[in-house]
Amino acid sequence: CNLCRTPGLITVGALGRTDEEFDELCFEFGLELDEITSEKDIISKEKGEEKAKGASDVVLYKIDVPANRYDLLCLEGLVRGLQVFKERINLPKFEKIIPAEGEGQRLIVTEQTAQIRPHAVAAVLRNITFTKDRYDSFIDLQEKLHQNICRKRALVAIGTHDLDTITGPFTFTAKAPSEIKFKPLNQSKEYTASQIMDLYRTDSHLRHYLHLIENKPRYPVIYDSNGVVLSMPPIINGDHTKISLKTRNVFIECTGTDITKAKIVLDIMVTMFSEYCEKPFTVEAVEVVHPNGKTHIYPDMRQCRKNADYFTKPVNIVETPSSLAKLLTRMCLKSHVTGNGNHLEIEIPPTRADIIHACDIVEDAAIAYGYNNIQMVIPKTYTIANQLPLNKLTELLRLDLAAAGFTEALTFALCSQEDIADKLGTDISATNAVIIANPKTAEFQVARTTLLPGLLKTIAANRKMPLPLKLFEISDIVVKDPNADVGAKNYRHLCAIYYNKSPGFEIIHGLLDRVMQVLDVPPNEENGYTIKAAEGTAFFPGRCAEVFVKGQSVGKLGVVHPDVITKFELTMPCSVLEINIEPFV
Repeated sequence: CNLCRTPGLITVGALGRTDEEFDELCFEFGLELDEITSEKDIISKEKGEEKAKGASDVVLYKIDVPANRYDLLCLEGLVRGLQVFKERINLPKFEKIIPAEGEGQRLIVTEQTAQIRPHAVAAVLRNITFTKDRYDSFIDLQEKLHQNICRKRALVAIGTHDLDTITGPFTFTAKAPSEIKFKPLNQSKEYTASQIMDLYRTDSHLRHYLHLIENKPRYPVIYDSNGVVLSMPPIINGDHTKISLKTRNVFIECTGTDITKAKIVLDIMVTMFSEYCEKPFTVEAVEVVHPNGKTHIYPDMRQCRKNADYFTKPVNIVETPSSLAKLLTRMCLKSHVTGNGNHLEIEIPPTRADIIHACDIVEDAAIAYGYNNIQMVIPKTYTIANQLPLNKLTELLRLDLAAAGFTEALTFALCSQEDIADKLGTDISATNAVIIANPKTAEFQVARTTLLPGLLKTIAANRKMPLPLKLFEISDIVVKDPNADVGAKNYRHLCAIYYNKSPGFEIIHGLLDRVMQVLDVPPNEENGYTIKAAEGTAFFPGRCAEVFVKGQSVGKLGVVHPDVITKFELTMPCSVLEINIEPFV
C-alpha cells in the first residue's frame, strides 16, 4: 500500500474533526491512519534530537492508502473523497473541453519512438492558480505516481510545462543523443543528451532512471513548433518550460510503454488539480496524432451500467436501488436509478481507475454501507475441512519425536550459500539450490536444501545449555525442478540431531527405528526399510549410512564431520538423521 503524508492542520481543518474522529473517519472510508507526527519528530527518531533542531513542527498525518487508489495520493484527492463520503460536498462533475478546430493543442508522435517509448497522451489545465502548498502538492503527486503506477518511470513518465513559454503543435520523437541539446531543469547551461546522462550519473534522485534509455541508439524527446525542448522523458524536463507559482496554463504530457497506465496517470493529474482552474473541474483536451495518422482526444471518460441486484447479493446488503445509488455516490461513483426502477446507471469518473469490474463497485457499496452493518448469515453450502495428509503425518511425527525426548526447533527457510555448501563441504552448484535475487542480507541468499544447517546453528546459539542437546525439525526444503510450473519444488524433511561429548550414533539409529516403527515400516529389504553404508561430505568417513525404503533412498544418518562441526562454531561431536517423509504419506 502507499503511504500518503498530508499536512495535518490542513487535512483535519478541512474536515473539521479531532484526531480521534479523523482516525475513525479514515477507518470507515477504508483507510488507516498510520501515525500522527511531524518532520521534527521523524528526524529526531532517525538521527537524534541534535539533528532535528530547526525542523518543522507542522503536524503530519501518515495515512495508509490502498495501492490502487491513485486519487488519494494527494491532499486534494484525499480531502475531496472524504468530504463527498460525509456528504458535505457534491461529487464534482469533470468536464472535458474540446477547443474549436485549429485552436487546440496537438501532440504529434513520430514513428522513431516505436522502439523506445511508443505512447504519449496530453492535456491542458487552463487559468490555474498556484499557491506554495498547491504547487508542492502538484510536484509531490507526480513523484508518488512515478514510484507507484509508473513503476519508477519504466511504464510512464510525467512532464509538466508552462504552456505560455512554448508554442504548439508539439512533436514527440526520438533522436541520437548527440543531436539532442538543451538546458535541463534547474541547470545554468545547455548539454547534449550524452552529457546529461553523465551529469546525472551521480545524482541521488535521477541516476535511478538512466538505465531506462542510456543503452538505446535514440533518446525520446519532445519539441515545440520552434524547436524548444520540453523534456527528454523519462529523465528530465527542460528548464525553459519549468512551472512556477506564477504559471497560469499547464501543459501535461505523459509518455511511456503502457498506454493504459499513461491514460490513468494523465486522468489523475488533471482531475486532482483542475479544481484550481478559473472554471473548476474543467480540462482542455489535446489531440494526439499517431504515426499511422490516426488521432485521439485525451483525457478519456468512462461509464458503465449494471443491474442493481448484482451489487447487493454478493455481500448480503439489503437496500433498495435508490439507497444503493446514494451509497455509491458517497464513494465518488455518481449513480441514479433508471428504467423500471431496478437498474442503476453508474458513472465512473476518471479519478477511479481502480474500478475495472463490477465486483469493484460491490466493494465500494460494502464500504459505504459499513462492513460492521452487514448481517452475518450461515452459508447455504456446507463443507467439511480436512488436513492435508502430509500435514497430518507431520503433526503425528512431531508428537512421537517429542515423546522420544527430542526438542522441536523452528528455523528459517532461507539461509546463506555458505551454510548449505561451503560449511557442509560441497559446492553450491551441486546443491541444486534456489538462489534469491538481490538478497537483503547475506543470511538469506538461498532457500535451504537441507534442514541440518538450521539445527547446527540452533545448537551453536544454545551451547551453554546442559548436555545432551537433542533437537528435531520437520519442515520443507526447496530444490530446483525444471518440470515444476514455478521451476522449484518443496519436499517435507525430518531432521534430528544429537549433540554430546560422544557422537551418540546409536541414539540417532534408535530414533530412526522408532520412526519406522510408528510408520508401520518393517525392517526388511523388500517391503520395509534398510540402511547401507554410504559417504557424504557432511559426514565422518565410515560413519555414514543411507536409508532405503522399499528400495528407494529417502535420506541419510551418521556422525557429522569434525570440519563441519568446527565451521558452525561447535566443539563436540554430534550425529544426525535427515529423511524425506513424503514417501510415507
